[in-house]
Amino acid sequence: MFGLGTQELLVVLVIVVILFGASKLPQIGSGMGQAIRNFKHSVAEGAKEEKEQKQEVSAKEQE
Repeated sequence: MFGLGTQELLVVLVIVVILFGASKLPQIGSGMGQAIRNFKHSVAEGAKEEKEQKQEVSAKEQE
Protein backbone atom coordinates (compact mmCIF):
# COMPACT_ATOMS: atom_id res chain seq x y z
CA MET A 1 0.00 0.00 0.00
CA PHE A 2 2.36 2.74 1.21
CA GLY A 3 5.34 0.50 1.83
CA LEU A 4 4.15 -0.20 5.37
CA GLY A 5 4.63 -3.69 6.67
CA THR A 6 2.90 -5.46 9.51
CA GLN A 7 5.38 -4.24 12.10
CA GLU A 8 5.01 -0.61 11.07
CA LEU A 9 1.23 -0.85 11.18
CA LEU A 10 1.37 -2.34 14.66
CA VAL A 11 3.62 0.48 15.86
CA VAL A 12 1.24 3.07 14.41
CA LEU A 13 -1.74 1.32 16.05
CA VAL A 14 0.00 1.27 19.44
CA ILE A 15 0.84 4.98 19.15
CA VAL A 16 -2.77 5.81 18.25
CA VAL A 17 -4.08 3.81 21.23
CA ILE A 18 -1.63 5.55 23.55
CA LEU A 19 -2.51 9.03 22.24
CA PHE A 20 -6.28 8.72 22.12
CA GLY A 21 -7.08 5.86 24.47
CA ALA A 22 -9.06 2.76 23.63
CA SER A 23 -12.39 4.36 24.55
CA LYS A 24 -12.02 7.12 21.91
CA LEU A 25 -11.12 4.81 19.00
CA PRO A 26 -14.75 3.96 18.06
CA GLN A 27 -15.62 7.66 17.99
CA ILE A 28 -12.60 8.45 15.84
CA GLY A 29 -13.45 5.62 13.44
CA SER A 30 -17.06 6.75 13.22
CA GLY A 31 -16.01 10.32 12.52
CA MET A 32 -13.59 9.23 9.82
CA GLY A 33 -16.27 7.04 8.23
CA GLN A 34 -18.72 9.94 8.12
CA ALA A 35 -16.06 12.22 6.64
CA ILE A 36 -15.29 9.71 3.89
CA ARG A 37 -19.00 9.25 3.12
CA ASN A 38 -19.54 13.00 2.94
CA PHE A 39 -16.52 13.39 0.66
CA LYS A 40 -17.74 10.67 -1.71
CA HIS A 41 -21.22 12.22 -1.72
CA SER A 42 -19.80 15.66 -2.55
CA VAL A 43 -17.64 14.26 -5.36
CA ALA A 44 -20.63 12.41 -6.81
CA GLU A 45 -22.77 15.58 -6.64
CA GLY A 46 -20.04 17.61 -8.35
CA ALA A 47 -19.72 15.06 -11.13
CA LYS A 48 -23.50 14.99 -11.56
CA GLU A 49 -23.70 18.80 -11.78
CA GLU A 50 -20.83 18.89 -14.26
CA LYS A 51 -22.55 16.29 -16.44
CA GLU A 52 -25.82 18.26 -16.34
CA GLN A 53 -23.99 21.46 -17.33
CA LYS A 54 -22.33 19.71 -20.27
CA GLN A 55 -25.72 18.40 -21.41
CA GLU A 56 -27.20 21.91 -21.21
CA VAL A 57 -24.32 23.36 -23.21
CA SER A 58 -24.58 20.67 -25.88
CA ALA A 59 -28.36 21.19 -26.08
CA LYS A 60 -27.87 24.93 -26.59
CA GLU A 61 -25.25 24.29 -29.28
CA GLN A 62 -27.63 22.03 -31.19
CA GLU A 63 -30.27 24.79 -31.38
